[in-house]
Parts: sequence; structure tokens; C-alpha cells
Amino acid sequence: MKKDNKKRDLGREVNVSTKVKTDKSKTKVNGGVFIYTGAISVSELSTALNISSSEIIKYLFLKGKMITINSILDDELIGEICLEFGYDFQKKVIVEAENFEELVIDDDPSKLKERPPVVTIMGHVDHGKTTLIDAIRNSNLVDAEVGGISQEIGAYQKEINGQKITFIDTPGHEAFTAMRSRGASVTDIVVLVVAADDGVMPQTIEAIDHAKAAGVPIIVAINKIDKPGADPERVKTELMQHDVISEDYGGDVITVNISAKKKQNIEGLLEAILIVSEMAELKANPDRYAMGTVLEASLDKFEGPKATLLVQNGTLKSGDFLVVGTSYGKARRMTNEHNKVVNEATPSTPVSVIGLSEVPEAGDRFMAFKDESEAKTIATRRKQIKEAKLKSKTSALSLDDLYNRINEGNIHNINLIIKADSTGSAEAVKASLEKLTTDDIKINVIRATAGGITESDVLLAAASNAIIYGFNVRPDAHTKAKAQEEKVEIRLHRIIYALIEEIQAAMKGLLKPVMVEKTLGQAEVRKLYKVSKLGTIGGCMVIEGVIKAKSNIKVLRDGVIIYEGKLASLQREKDAVKEVKSGFECGLLIENFNDIKEGDIIEASEISEEKPDGE
Repeated sequence: MKKDNKKRDLGREVNVSTKVKTDKSKTKVNGGVFIYTGAISVSELSTALNISSSEIIKYLFLKGKMITINSILDDELIGEICLEFGYDFQKKVIVEAENFEELVIDDDPSKLKERPPVVTIMGHVDHGKTTLIDAIRNSNLVDAEVGGISQEIGAYQKEINGQKITFIDTPGHEAFTAMRSRGASVTDIVVLVVAADDGVMPQTIEAIDHAKAAGVPIIVAINKIDKPGADPERVKTELMQHDVISEDYGGDVITVNISAKKKQNIEGLLEAILIVSEMAELKANPDRYAMGTVLEASLDKFEGPKATLLVQNGTLKSGDFLVVGTSYGKARRMTNEHNKVVNEATPSTPVSVIGLSEVPEAGDRFMAFKDESEAKTIATRRKQIKEAKLKSKTSALSLDDLYNRINEGNIHNINLIIKADSTGSAEAVKASLEKLTTDDIKINVIRATAGGITESDVLLAAASNAIIYGFNVRPDAHTKAKAQEEKVEIRLHRIIYALIEEIQAAMKGLLKPVMVEKTLGQAEVRKLYKVSKLGTIGGCMVIEGVIKAKSNIKVLRDGVIIYEGKLASLQREKDAVKEVKSGFECGLLIENFNDIKEGDIIEASEISEEKPDGE
């Protein structure tokens, strides 16, 4: 790739320091303008303006304010004094580089160019949001989704009349309220999908609240107009009760009748989006280092940490150094929604990026920097600050004695750490659990991130007396040993509702004997043997516990479950055996699965009945 010689401005209206902390009391007068960076004393102001302190004190005394030479002045008083004595004033905000989210950017208007609108599709489950995206993209997303409900946020671009529109498809299930809220925070326009035969429903109202909180205009897509019983006018009337008033009724909300399933009037909806976008005059400066937001992130079993980024200002180029949340890295490869490699992403463009040091969180802000050392330094600072905040949170609870503590009446908080296979799943679990909070018991999720369960999670759980929940992920042997050492409980689930029901049952003191999965042991794949008639045999070392023949197994790659099944055979030194213990080598074959790789962990387990403590 040719080196880009075009100069890109960092675009920072405020000062950013990556090495030296700025003296926030520093002031100066420049061309009759008093420039300051924070609260200052009467003495400091008199020196800067070359006015005696007594004059300032006298002026404020006559205004009814009793102050001394050492009194600290707020912004209002500083401005009032400056104007009284013939000076203009300007407060210059100093933002440290690790707080780049706080940067206030005031671009030169001549550098601003029109950008595509970012549109979020919202509405009640089954009202046709994903089918609408399907119609816009001419693809088949619904068929690929479990139960017809979106499980992750996706971002896509559509071109109409030579203009692009960026769509963010938000999940429809109520468990994913947090993801829907995140979608509204980065959007310019909300398309609210309401079924013409169903009308306004609870999640329709939630979507309206999110859109209003984000301060973005709403376009109502009245869907399923082809169905019997469709009544668009009833929908408009119901929306009026929530202060969403259509143009037909004297309001400013555009409504469009569509049938996503039959692809009726989709162009009419897209044209309405362009009209609202034109009125909003959406612009950005493409000639700066990129800034934006993480829409989705996950740990890819082949490519490592992977994040979908929405560029909101500037241009992100392949090879740029990034700080993304508390991670850093280089944009080694960028792909669009068609998995096509792209070299740059301009404002309002979503791209999938690999090359980060760790999995960021959905909703994290990102910014590009000029070199790797700067990015690494800033990311390290951000991580230290975040860890310090997390460790400062303390509480007291363990699920093992939850039943007894409820009976004793001394339960206050349940601290939880959620680890999942994607940030979307983590946020879904978090949002669902936090809804369980009652007057007596608060569910406090202190961390909800993507990736395998690590020793860092165990240490945080130990410090905050939290329980770790793994959703579609597992801890490795070292992490489990650390958890036992720190007496930290790790609970593993694959179904969100089972996890929620477990917490609910414990909160109600209704813990019953349950069938639980007990981990027997783990083996690490160290060699592969291809046998034509059998498949791929893994040459393994049992690193923990015991592996039993015919046991249930999970294949873990980087802590994430990639396959579940059963052992077809277990051998030691060419002989079939019933079990192999820790420290011994074995060969194993998995039923209906040959895609094992060196470094994979094979975890064996069995199902047994257990009674929770306190029963």
C-alpha cells in the first residue's frame, strides 16, 4: 500500500497532552482577550488583568458578593469582571489524551463536507425490522437468525439517487434493551417500525423513549399494510398518545406505509430518510484522524479481537494506529458489510477491523493517533483508570449462601461479572439481570464484556466479592485454579433464560435440586493425525482432572466454545481406555467433528443432580 502523504489534522479544538500534565491555573491576556483554563483566585485574576485586587473586591462588594483576595472565582464571576474592566474572555478546556471522548471539536466550516445519515431501525419484536433491512439490502438476514430475532447489531450502507444511507439494525427482543439504547446514541435518524395490524406495543414505546433521549428525529414506517386488518390510521392515533404526531395530524413526523415482506414502497421510505437528512445538514471533516464508536465486538476464533467501528468524524485508513476503549492496535485489515477489504472509511461508514490488542466493549469510543507508542500509552492509562474504578466497587454476596442470607434478611447487593462470546450477548445478559432488581436486592453487574473468563476477571471478582457468569465461554485450567484459590464462584450457561431463572429462584429462596453439568477435566491438543476412514485424531495431554470415554465434550478455542458433542473414542498407546488422568497423553476422536487445531482445549463433562446450599 502506498504511503498516504496527505496531511490529516488531529482536529483538536482543545489542548491534548500525552506526556506532560498542563498547569490548569495558567492564564494570559492575548489581544484584549483573557484566556484561562479553570477556576482562579482574585489575586491571580488581578495579576493577569493588571488590575488591583481591591478594585475587583470593591466591584463585587457593590454587587452584594463578599470575597477576599484568596477567594476562588467561578466562570460566571470571571466573565462578569472581565467585561466590567474592558476585557473579553475565553475559557480553554484542557483534556488529557486518555479522555479523548471529552474533546470538543469545532471544525473550520470550509473543511466540512456532507456525510451520509446514520439510521437506526427500531420497534417491537416481530413488527418486521429485520425484514425491512432484508428488503433494503436485498438479502436474507431473517433466515439466518435464531427464531427470526436479531442477535447482534449489524451496520450496512445503501445507495439511492447517488446518496448513501448507513443503517444500524438493532435487536428486537426485550432482553437486548441496552443494545437498542446504544444504537440510538450514534444515530441521526430513527426509523420506527410499527405493524399496521398490531399497533403500538411496549417495545415501540421503549424505542420512542430511546429516540427522544438521543434527541433525533423519528420517521414512522407503518409495516405489514398488505395484511388483513391493517389500519395505518389507528397506528397514527396511538402514536399521538406518546407525542409522536404525524404530518397528517399537524405534527412534524413523517409516516410511510410499507410492506417489507413484499418490498412495497421501500424507495418511498428511503426518500423520506434523505429529506430528513437534508434538513439536518449533516456534515463532518474527512481530513482528520478518525473518531467514532464501537457498534459490536467479539473474539473471532481465527482472527482474534474483532470490532465493528462506525466512523463519525475523520477518515480511518488501513494501517492507522487506534485506541479503542482500553485496547489499542493497528487497523491491519478493514472490511465492509460484504466482507470486502477496504483501505479507508469516511464519516458515517461502518467497517470491521482486526488488529486490536483485546476485545473492546460495544459503545466504546475510538480515536486514531499518529504512532503506535502514543496509542499504547493512552490505552494503558485508560485501562488503569477503568480498573481502578472497578476495584473501588465493593459489596458482599455469594450465590452459594444466597438462600440463607435472604432468610436472614441481610441481602443488599448481588455483584456479578458477565463474560460472553460477544459484546451483544454480554449486554443482553446484563440488561436482563439488572431488571431483576427489587426493593430489597440490587443486581449489580460490575463488568460485562466479551471473551473467555480470565484471571483478571477472577481477581476483580475476589476484590468485589462477585460471582462470575460465563455465557457461551469457559475458563481455562489456570483460571479455574485461581478461582478456587480466591474462592470465587464461576457459573456457566448457554441459555440466557436459564441463567435468569437461576438468579430469580435464588432471590426468591426457591433453589431446588437441579441437573448440573460437572466438568471432569481438560486436555490440550498438541498434535493432529489424519486418518482417512476415521477423521482427525487429536494427540492430547490431559492438563487437568480426567477425560472419560463417551463423555460429553466441548472444544474451546481462546476460551470460546466452538463445538459441543461426544467423544467417539479415547485411546492411550493404541489401546482403547475408559479414562485418562491428568499428566498423561491420549488420542481422542470427536463424533461428527474434525476441525480441531493444535492448541484447542477439549473439556470433558458429565451431568449430575445437585442440591444448592441452603436447601
